Amino acid sequence: MAQEYDLVILGGGTGGYVAAIRASQLGLKTAIVEKGKLGGTCLHKGCIPSKALLRSAEVYATTKRGEEFGVMTSDVSLDFGKVQERKNKIINQLHGGVQHLMKQGKIDVFEGTGRILGPSIFSPMPGTISVEMNNGDENEMLIPKNVIVATGSRPRTLPGLDVDGEYVMTSDEALAMESIPNSIIIVGGGVIGIEWASMLSDFGVEVTVIEYSDRIIPTEDKEISKEMQRLMKKRGVKIVTGAKVLPETLNKGEGVTISAEIKGEQKEFKAEKLLVSVGRQANVEGIGIENTDIVIDKGYIVTNEFMQTKESHIYGIGDVIGGLQLAHVASHEGILAVEHIAGENPSPMNYDLVSKCIYSSPEVASVGITEDQAKEQGYNVKVGKFSFRAIGKALVFGESDGFVKIVADKDTDDILGVHMIGPHVTDMISEAGLAKVLDATPWEVGHTIHPHPTLSEAIGEAALAVDGKAIHS
Repeated sequence: MAQEYDLVILGGGTGGYVAAIRASQLGLKTAIVEKGKLGGTCLHKGCIPSKALLRSAEVYATTKRGEEFGVMTSDVSLDFGKVQERKNKIINQLHGGVQHLMKQGKIDVFEGTGRILGPSIFSPMPGTISVEMNNGDENEMLIPKNVIVATGSRPRTLPGLDVDGEYVMTSDEALAMESIPNSIIIVGGGVIGIEWASMLSDFGVEVTVIEYSDRIIPTEDKEISKEMQRLMKKRGVKIVTGAKVLPETLNKGEGVTISAEIKGEQKEFKAEKLLVSVGRQANVEGIGIENTDIVIDKGYIVTNEFMQTKESHIYGIGDVIGGLQLAHVASHEGILAVEHIAGENPSPMNYDLVSKCIYSSPEVASVGITEDQAKEQGYNVKVGKFSFRAIGKALVFGESDGFVKIVADKDTDDILGVHMIGPHVTDMISEAGLAKVLDATPWEVGHTIHPHPTLSEAIGEAALAVDGKAIHS
């Protein structure tokens, strides 16, 4: 029997379930179709499990250098089984929380694969959802007034680098490892690749990162990339940039060997395992896109500023539409889409206000544009930088590498971008994000009284440094 809804959401990941909660708040009868588990990639195969492992790696690395803090530790060992147990416990707790939120919001959840149908006896427009239930029951037919496609993404691979889960992995398989390897090659030095390099290095793995671009984390400010590369090498991570991996040279057996072309010459690399970390691709297959007028460009669903596709009653959010593939972006896109559906007249997303984070050691966080981007866009740029080495709390914390960099417009004094590398900067970037939202000037941030001793003092000092007024430089 067909069931009618105001909104049906394909995908119960972060963007999907947040959209469902907002729809429930606005009085819309809502259903989610999810073929896996509520919480999606972020909760089960991305943000949460990787950060749980990163935290265990951080504790392990800190414990090994306990003598620096006057804490005598000996025979420090790693029980990776317990590391995984802790990760799974966190996932299960959060998964239970999401399930509770669905019940609380009276949101129907259909466990199965949803497919958009074309015009039919149910609706003159495409959008009716046929759900192939996971339990084998007869297909459910859902008739929504509106649809949000939030089917997310999956790890991208390189042709010829076939993932087998034993020798060649993506982050999906790596998160499920029962033991850590002695050595690993990571193909890709972007956000995910650097997080894994940091984590595995802290666990004592010999890590080699091979990056196609001329620098790691190439989407970040150049000075941030340079500092990250310096600190990674200092920890023993081998960084190879400007390298084109040659998949046809892959050999598996007792570990893996693969070659890369560097400045016209081939170089061979050997390790126990290989992790492919070259981005993510949208899940647009098998969901009935072909039954609609929805446009796909470069593998992603095309939407307007309100997340609408070419079919105005069908919206797209999150990784499936490309752009900034971040959980917090998907959440806000979902809220925007729902509020547009409900006639709430929301403002379009401003992606320049989105904070980005890398949870490596040291951490990286940024909001706005880089110095190079500002110059390319014609701004008259002024810059302030301040090192954590001059911050008392950083020295107390035992992590004083890194800096805060603020890029501003010399003509208007507006902050254009804030870029940080150092301890706990992912927890500090929201101040910079708020400054961007409020069109704050470096003077205003610099004259905000930052408590002492805190790591956040570096933000205030960097803001003062924009005009040459930093106190402790």
